Order: sequence, then structure tokens, then C-alpha cells
Amino acid sequence: MTETSFDRHMLEGLVCPVTQATLSYDADKQELVSKGAKLAFPIRGGIPIMLVDEARKLD
Repeated sequence: MTETSFDRHMLEGLVCPVTQATLSYDADKQELVSKGAKLAFPIRGGIPIMLVDEARKLD
């Protein structure tokens, strides 16, 4: 695992801070996606940024 890769096992313990639902991992965009909240949380340096203010709004 490189410094900037995301540990997929971490995904099992993370939930959306808005809906408390599970997240899906978008490897191409390096984001964790909450379909219910329509938000994509960035992963920077292998660390998920689970702040709503930092999330990208989805259409």
C-alpha cells in the first residue's frame, strides 16, 4: 500500500455523517460516496475527509 492509497477495510467502519448510511468507494475520483446524502467525500493522502463542508455535491 502506498502512502496515498486508501485502505478499503477502513470503509467497513465509516458511515456518512449526514445519513449514517454506508458509503461506496470511487477509486477513480478518490472519493467516498453517500448516495442518500448526494455527497462525495474526498480522500486526501489516503485519509478520508468526512466533513460536509469539504464534500462535493452530487447531482
